[in-house]
Amino acid sequence: MNRRRTPRRISHSQRRDAPAGGYCRQRSQEQWRGQDEAQVREVEDDERRQQQGKETVPQGACQTMCPARELRDREAQNRLHRFEIVAGMEKVRRPRGDPLRAVKEYSRPAAGKDSTNPNDLRPPAVLLKTVCYLIDDIAASPHLHPWTEVYSFVFDRLRGVKQDMIIQRVSGLHCVAILERTVRFLIYASYRLCGEPLRLYDPRINDTHLQENLSWLLDCYVTGTESYPNQEEFQALGLLYNLGSARASQHIMELPERLRSSPTVTLALSINRAFLERNPVRLLRLARRLNFMQSCALHRHLAACRRDLLLIYSHGYNSRNCRFPLDTLAQLLSLDTSPAAQLCQAYGLEVNQENQVVFSKAGFAEPTQGDLHCNLYHNIVAEKQRDLTIDNIIHGCA
Repeated sequence: MNRRRTPRRISHSQRRDAPAGGYCRQRSQEQWRGQDEAQVREVEDDERRQQQGKETVPQGACQTMCPARELRDREAQNRLHRFEIVAGMEKVRRPRGDPLRAVKEYSRPAAGKDSTNPNDLRPPAVLLKTVCYLIDDIAASPHLHPWTEVYSFVFDRLRGVKQDMIIQRVSGLHCVAILERTVRFLIYASYRLCGEPLRLYDPRINDTHLQENLSWLLDCYVTGTESYPNQEEFQALGLLYNLGSARASQHIMELPERLRSSPTVTLALSINRAFLERNPVRLLRLARRLNFMQSCALHRHLAACRRDLLLIYSHGYNSRNCRFPLDTLAQLLSLDTSPAAQLCQAYGLEVNQENQVVFSKAGFAEPTQGDLHCNLYHNIVAEKQRDLTIDNIIHGCA
């Protein structure tokens, strides 16, 4: 009887068409191991690149306000400002630059131009020294005129300082000290140069750079670990300059209670609330408690505030037989009697010979562009400057 033979099982490794010794399994393990090693190398390379990026942040080595190479180039190209040339060479065809007065100018980034050369970058201490020179020897100088030219020179050189700070990623106390002086200078300029022709002073450009520097400064306060004694001042200045801004208000609300409840910030919040409620009488009353720099920050909102006051009174005292004393109105407007009368007439309101204002809802009219000169109504700001010097104002010593 034939026995049935059970078929013999053959493993994959013993098949005639399979490689011997489990080669497929070994090959698979080697492939996975190779992929793991490649991933590890990729991560290590990435970390190495990041570390190199941290180590290659440019560090300035220039110890003068203007790099020697730039000074030579600008001398050769006759591009020195009159504030930078050697004294007594004003009428020379190609004057030499004074290394003690020349300041690095702002230059736009250009393709192929190396902006990270250490010899062209000023370290933080030199940048702060440069800013102090621009304030003390240029902006505050009683001999340099006109101030529109002074402003243009300082504005450009401050942009150059900011450019060096960005390239070197400057932070900490030096960064804050530079930004605080820059913000004060731009706020002061927005008041002093109000009404100047656009070819000499553009308020929009000044505002753009002021907002950028102020935003950077406020970020430094939030992210920094040091103690900043002027933080209360600049938190209030930011809100006063940006009255009615939801973003500025939100920023103040997110401050620590210690800052938010400080007298300076509390006063700025009260003025902002009066502005939002369109209560010009209360706003102008509170504004009398501001110091000079705070008044400069508020200054750009005063024209709209006074306009609202006259409009409200034109509706409230709209009567043929009603007369309002000009002296009382001048006090409410924080103006002297004469500019108060001029302001009323600019809005179509009658001021009679008895120095009384005849308010009329129908007679109120918006002045045409150019008829209302803001600098004629600066009483509330100008009276606070008194004997303060520009260097004291910008350095924060007022």
